Amino acid sequence: MCGGPRRRDRPLPAAQSQGQPIRLVALGDSLSAGYNLPQEAAFPVALERALKAKGYKVEIVNAGVSGDTSSGGLDRLDWSVPDGTDGVILELGANDMLRGLDPAGTRKNVEAIVERLKSRNIPVMLAGMYASRNLGTEYVQKFDSIYPDIAKKHDLVLYPFFLDGVAGDRSLNLPDGMHPTAKGVEIIVERILPSVESFLARLSQR
Repeated sequence: MCGGPRRRDRPLPAAQSQGQPIRLVALGDSLSAGYNLPQEAAFPVALERALKAKGYKVEIVNAGVSGDTSSGGLDRLDWSVPDGTDGVILELGANDMLRGLDPAGTRKNVEAIVERLKSRNIPVMLAGMYASRNLGTEYVQKFDSIYPDIAKKHDLVLYPFFLDGVAGDRSLNLPDGMHPTAKGVEIIVERILPSVESFLARLSQR
């Protein structure tokens, strides 16, 4: 497709008009860290690349730690998200679910992260997770409601399921069946991009 620059439907964040990059942090687990992938294939790097291709001047820090739970993310929050961060994409909870941890604890930790960042005047976008269906109806209902409930309560941009379009597809996951391949990450980025743009539009109103 050729022609002039694509028309932008959303305003650029204030940092853009001043020539400064938008500084985002992807706070997550192995799904953000890029488990067993080259650094350039990790989610934050691929997302930054896609946003730059659309004309955004962004820097996305990869604060993903493989194996991290929501409590681990809360424990390292202050040093993982430095002052001057314009926004955080929060992707945590998958390991809580895989370990069968009480969803009430995950909810408490995720909301504590959101509230602590809000107290620092750092906006948050939630990248949600769904529980594996073999954990039982009660667990699934309790876990799956965490992210939409917190997003509604705190008026956050929510991407409901981080692995949408990738989960369960063997061709898009590593042999462990849980972590996306580089192609899988590209699909995640493609699908999450509109939500990230909505988040950036909110930053422009600050």
